[in-house]
Amino acid sequence: MVVFGSFISLAGLAVLLFRTADIGGLSATLVGWVMIALGLVSVGVGVLRNRRKRALKGPGPVGNPIQRAKALPRLWRAWRGGRYPDLPKSQVLLWVVSLVYLVSPIDVLPEFLPVIGVTDDAGVLVWLLSSLSIASGSYLRWEKDHRDPSRGIEAP
Repeated sequence: MVVFGSFISLAGLAVLLFRTADIGGLSATLVGWVMIALGLVSVGVGVLRNRRKRALKGPGPVGNPIQRAKALPRLWRAWRGGRYPDLPKSQVLLWVVSLVYLVSPIDVLPEFLPVIGVTDDAGVLVWLLSSLSIASGSYLRWEKDHRDPSRGIEAP
């Protein structure tokens, strides 16, 4: 959420600096300030969520991005085989819906709107990648805790 909010705020700043014509019938200045405000609110909510998660002190995901990417096929096979119950069906459904949204020609904000036309796609993509990363990191933690010797994972 912090990354997405930063992206929205920077896009709003770019609108303020480089756009002079109206955007969708609205003043470019108004659109820019609204985007900056929404981005800052998103950053604030993201920071608060991160602080709350850290305060709960649950076991966090493990692995670097490459290890997490390599773990995704194993995660999928384990979930499909019923060996990994920590991944809810609703999460997988949200991943599928986000992939369909990204490849479909139908958008909430049409692509022909400058700058803001791609923000909905960018937001969905950022959410999808971060969600996959967190899920695969949690799966790596689960693998490590279950000490699967066939995968060559060391004991904690």
